[in-house]
Amino acid sequence: MGDAIVLFYNHNMSKATFIFHGRLNDFLKRAQREQKISVEFKGEQSVKHLAESLGVPHPEIGEVQVNGQGEALDFITRDGDTLDIFPIPNGFDAEPRFLLDCHLGRLTAHLRALGFDCLYENDFDDPDMADIVAAEGRILLTRDRSLLMRKKVEHGYCLRSLDSMEQLKECIVRFELAGRIHPFHRCLKCNHPLEPVEKAKVLHMLKPLTRQYFDEFHQCPACGQVYWKGSHYDKMSELIERLQES
Repeated sequence: MGDAIVLFYNHNMSKATFIFHGRLNDFLKRAQREQKISVEFKGEQSVKHLAESLGVPHPEIGEVQVNGQGEALDFITRDGDTLDIFPIPNGFDAEPRFLLDCHLGRLTAHLRALGFDCLYENDFDDPDMADIVAAEGRILLTRDRSLLMRKKVEHGYCLRSLDSMEQLKECIVRFELAGRIHPFHRCLKCNHPLEPVEKAKVLHMLKPLTRQYFDEFHQCPACGQVYWKGSHYDKMSELIERLQES
């Protein structure tokens, strides 16, 4: 660790030292990363409030130690405290169910192809998404830190990459999804679980080559979309194999 970086200097204010560990440094200004950060503040301020004032969303935070003792995010910071802030561990105890913001359509399709419950609408606004994750216990996936910082958001992850395949890999690692993959089980359009369907019942919906070369089909009972094991199936199977090996 280098010398402490002092923010908001004022002799009449309280001062605490923050040390962020691991991937939480991604949220800090470059000059603050892997450094002790001296933060001055006025009045009663929680660990959560001060950490987020530095750019670190609370759903990304796991263990909090104040002067070497474990504390909660709502702990009121005191003058002279030293705070070690650790990232939340990888994994998720319950069956992961996601809500993705409106910029993550491709990631939504990738996760649905792997069988994960992903709620996505391109017209959700920030208050809507915060309400939904709070009411349904979903995990919010976004690149918008301010959205993750909303009080109602308990579980969430800020994607680092702009590339949808790299984002998928991030999710697989962060939530330890490799062992929970159930591919070709969910509709890519509307998220509903698929059901097997007889070829004769969907024959009128198929193009000539599909009728000729494929016999096994699934259909979404909600929107009617038909799926079969075409070239996309082989590509996704290769991707799943790579993900599970990584």
